[in-house]
Amino acid sequence: MSKVGGGRNFGYGKKLTWAAKNALNDRYGDGHFSTRASHKLRWKIFVDFLKSERGIKDARDIDMTVLEQYGKHLRCEVQSQKMTVTYAQNILSTVNVVLGTMRKDTVLRTSPVQWVGERSAVRTDVPRTIDRGALMTPIHWLKGKDEERVVAVVSLCREYGLRFKEASLLNARTALRQANAQGRINITEGTKGGRGKRADRWVQVTPEGLSLLQDVSTLQGRGKNLLPERHNYKQWRDHAYSQWRLATQKTDIRGFHDLRAAYACEQYQQMTGSPAPVLTGNRRTTDRPSDQKARAIIAALLGHGRPQVLSAYLGSAR
Repeated sequence: MSKVGGGRNFGYGKKLTWAAKNALNDRYGDGHFSTRASHKLRWKIFVDFLKSERGIKDARDIDMTVLEQYGKHLRCEVQSQKMTVTYAQNILSTVNVVLGTMRKDTVLRTSPVQWVGERSAVRTDVPRTIDRGALMTPIHWLKGKDEERVVAVVSLCREYGLRFKEASLLNARTALRQANAQGRINITEGTKGGRGKRADRWVQVTPEGLSLLQDVSTLQGRGKNLLPERHNYKQWRDHAYSQWRLATQKTDIRGFHDLRAAYACEQYQQMTGSPAPVLTGNRRTTDRPSDQKARAIIAALLGHGRPQVLSAYLGSAR
């Protein structure tokens, strides 16, 4: 196979994995730690395929025939349930990103949807942190690394169903005053689309949640939120995500979204008296009116405008 110009791996290095790392650094710079880490892991899967199935060790040897073969390979993985549609799509997206960066063009691109299908918006995986005991190991690891602020964010996400950004930017002192006065807190900072600036989003406080706010308020000190001094949000996010990934690498917990999903399932149980569908094989065990009412309330608690998105947290409404 004839090679296009640019030197081995388009000048990014002799080995495919190392070349991808350099290309991603070139694309994202010093930031986007979480994004770069995810791309590197998914690119490694593609590299293993290239070496074992095609004997390819140089990105210059990759053409559309190779990409189509890989698309078919991932389709088989999805159909045999060895891989989810979402992850297969993410791998193909990574291939597009890395090749595009290396080549400095968009000539070689594959369509994730075309090859592996549409993503399902219905959650099928039980949130691991529905059992709060599952948090003990990663929290212990984080405390051993003096990552108390990461622990605080994790705890806020699980206790109040907050997004990572919302937990990071929460003013715990203000929230503590609200909790003591009203038994609930208003989420206004870090909300998606700036919704918190336009409408109130009150979340009830449990005794455990009140104790957590007291601890976080002390940790926050004189600051306005949990961002460390001399760190902007982007720097903090990259650091916290990397630490959380390391803390959970030997567990089944995947990302901060697991914490919000666990909170949603917990709220559903309290409101309906029945487990969320994702916990029962995606079979609704309560009546439809109760299910719909709970989804509408939980959507508001999570800061979502449409109850329909709750399927990504609770499972099917059928």
